[in-house]
Amino acid sequence: MKIRRFDQVKVVSGEDKGKTGKVLKVFRDKDRVIVEGVNFIKRHTKARPGQQAGIVEREAPVHVSNVMVLDPASGKPSRIGNHVLQDGTRQRIARKSGEALPENEG
Repeated sequence: MKIRRFDQVKVVSGEDKGKTGKVLKVFRDKDRVIVEGVNFIKRHTKARPGQQAGIVEREAPVHVSNVMVLDPASGKPSRIGNHVLQDGTRQRIARKSGEALPENEG
């Protein structure tokens, strides 16, 4: 899976098509990601110490095939590639512009 945490992505198919957001969590074993502000579901929760009972809205996972990373140069969705630098390290690039994707920072 080429998408990482804190990547800016755009939803390209499904109910939330066209929405953009930051990847909050990645589930590599299930090929799913949680994107900020996308795919809201409602959960009925019990009361716990410090938490009130009620209906809570939160983001649900989206399949990784339904999102694309935003190109840092143009802001449009792009596929991801790898480029090997001269020192032997790999760098992720946007296929659309060839520009390097920013390193993931919190």
